[in-house]
Amino acid sequence: MTANASSAQSTTNQATAKTAAPKIAIIGGGLTGLFTAALLEKQWAERESGQIKDQSKMPQITIFEKSRSVGRLATRYRSAASEDKQWQWAFGAQFFTAKTEDFANFIQPWLANGLLQPWLAKVVDLTPADSSGQTPDLNFKEQWDTNHARYISTPKMTSWGRALADNLQCTTINFKTRVAPLAQYAQLAANKPTELFDDSGVSLGAFDWVICTTPNVQAMDLMVDSGFSQQNKILQPTMLACYTLMLGWDDVANLPKTLSSKVGSSWDVAYLYNSPLAKIFIEHQKPGRNELLPSVTIHARNNWSEQHVDDDVEIIKAQLLVAAKQALNWHKDTAPSQVDCHRWRYAATVIDKNNEPLGILVDEQYQWIVSGDWCGQGNIESCYQMAAKTVEAIMVTTND
Repeated sequence: MTANASSAQSTTNQATAKTAAPKIAIIGGGLTGLFTAALLEKQWAERESGQIKDQSKMPQITIFEKSRSVGRLATRYRSAASEDKQWQWAFGAQFFTAKTEDFANFIQPWLANGLLQPWLAKVVDLTPADSSGQTPDLNFKEQWDTNHARYISTPKMTSWGRALADNLQCTTINFKTRVAPLAQYAQLAANKPTELFDDSGVSLGAFDWVICTTPNVQAMDLMVDSGFSQQNKILQPTMLACYTLMLGWDDVANLPKTLSSKVGSSWDVAYLYNSPLAKIFIEHQKPGRNELLPSVTIHARNNWSEQHVDDDVEIIKAQLLVAAKQALNWHKDTAPSQVDCHRWRYAATVIDKNNEPLGILVDEQYQWIVSGDWCGQGNIESCYQMAAKTVEAIMVTTND
């Protein structure tokens, strides 16, 4: 082949590579990862006149998720031995809002089919019992309505994540796959595909774009010494832990008066004061949960959780149980029969009201993006917003 012919072939190859649909890796199968895949597919389909007619023109998206499920709207449940009923706890995010028009439009199909529903909870302020023997004090705070809706997924909080995953057409999800730090196994080079490996050194393939949607501490572990141009910004947002206490009773007749009295039965969410606990959620009173055994989820305060993040979970469970007893005021005959505790190391993003949110971090040479709800306001709507920004950044570079 002559020099001119070789040059012409190289130019053709570069043009083909530029216009071909890219291979995209998404590290993390939480809502940010699922939203990113869904919006990528939607954008490419719209570019193809709204239909996926030719799969070769669609991006090849792979989500790598270290656990065995997607969505991160965590649900835990236990089945009763004596009957066909169960306890159920949404021990991660309890609800979400849709304050922007784009996100409100995005969730409409799931509102229409009933998978997502507004939660019209009655909210109270709760001051726990004290050492003098004073009973818990409940005071009405607010009634959630559809004008400022808080949405939940039915019949479980995990249902929406699974529905999002099931609707993906050009995306493969690899579960139980831990991606190794990008610098660990490969010699990285700008303007070339990035080969990813799992934590045992097995290649996961080469990708034109790599999108990391993990919590920021985990993102830093993946990007350390990789040459990522935005690495110094990853740890700017502060993330705090959260402990979740899950309680269950065998029957509504066994509930303490704080939950079962005329006052107690009329509330769904309690904000706590003078306690390491932050909020109490009555699960079996949520929409679509009528068949549940009495189930209550309690979130500890983030600052308290962060102070105790490395403590033994069994010790934490015992401490939270004491605080919950002060809040709900049970006795021997009304104590919960089910008790569980979960620790989230990276549960909440500290919002600096004096500064703009960080936003996604993009390295255009390597074509790496670090994203996640912590890049915004730390909530589920931020997952969507950061996913939309990620898709916008990719589409700009792939448009003809």
